[in-house]
Amino acid sequence: MQPDRTAELTRLLRERILVLDGAMGTMIQQLHLTEADFRGAHACGLHAHPRDLKGDNDLLVLTRPDAVRDIHDAYFEAGADLVETNTFNATRIAQADYGLEERVGDINREAARIARACADRWTARTPERPRFVAGALGPTNRTASISPDVNDPGARNVSYDELVAAYREAAQGLIEGGADLLLVETVFDTLNAKAALFGIEEAFDSAGGRLPLIVSGTITDASGRTLSGQTPTAFWHSVRHAKPLAVGLNCALGAALMRPYLEEIAHVADVFISCYPNAGLPNPMSDTGYDETPAQTSRLVKDFAASGFVNIIGGCCGTTPAHIRAIVEAVAGIAPHRRPVDREIGIAA
Repeated sequence: MQPDRTAELTRLLRERILVLDGAMGTMIQQLHLTEADFRGAHACGLHAHPRDLKGDNDLLVLTRPDAVRDIHDAYFEAGADLVETNTFNATRIAQADYGLEERVGDINREAARIARACADRWTARTPERPRFVAGALGPTNRTASISPDVNDPGARNVSYDELVAAYREAAQGLIEGGADLLLVETVFDTLNAKAALFGIEEAFDSAGGRLPLIVSGTITDASGRTLSGQTPTAFWHSVRHAKPLAVGLNCALGAALMRPYLEEIAHVADVFISCYPNAGLPNPMSDTGYDETPAQTSRLVKDFAASGFVNIIGGCCGTTPAHIRAIVEAVAGIAPHRRPVDREIGIAA
């Protein structure tokens, strides 16, 4: 388990805006990998697996670790301070689609180890700018609050206890692999997130230590609410008990439409604020699936920074190292968001 770097991160977040990486999936799609890539060498033990594996991007940490490593390196080279592990769907619940539930521990450990090695290598190159690994925990493909059957509002296809166990297992792998912090991201159902936070606490208890947490929700439409119906303020009050290092928003609307909801959560939360929007709204006709250029995305997030909303900024779906490089340049020299506690004790922005 990595040492607790909360104090180091807190100091850096008070000094400047830190930059998170961009989309892993977007970069993987550009590689045009085949089924053979996803099955890997014979030693991976997947040659005779009965289900198709193409599209299980998380599995690439076992079968094509070189590809994942190159993507992390590209984001660090672009100026990112933090990269996410390639584990957005690396829970037992999500991996059930591929019949790979028993490989979840391996996937999370190896994903964290790959990112850890990259971060340490880049920190050695630029010790004045340390790099960090965020262990990514995605929302799963099931929801604890909403029925999957329109004819049966009370139906559920996952229980709270199942979610807790799945997140605990994934978190344990990320901790063992060397993540610096854990990131519960793209939260569309806060009950799922609360299960994740409970599972993480159990993983911390098992590991005998703690890591910093970031919790990031997603606003799904112009109503300004998550899929399970919460406003940004309600979302914050539902997860603040976990005492995260930062809370914020990612994915979904893109920066142009996200602004009022980011402003709301920045106003109510007494922790650091994170934000990593998509490169605009989805467009299946685009090469990356999204329309915004690096210049457009960086201009929008520069406004977030200049308005004093953020401490961590990055990119989600459709963003590339070119987007992150442009974001790094756009927010350089802009003071980070000051939490209410920082304002109260007189820490300068």
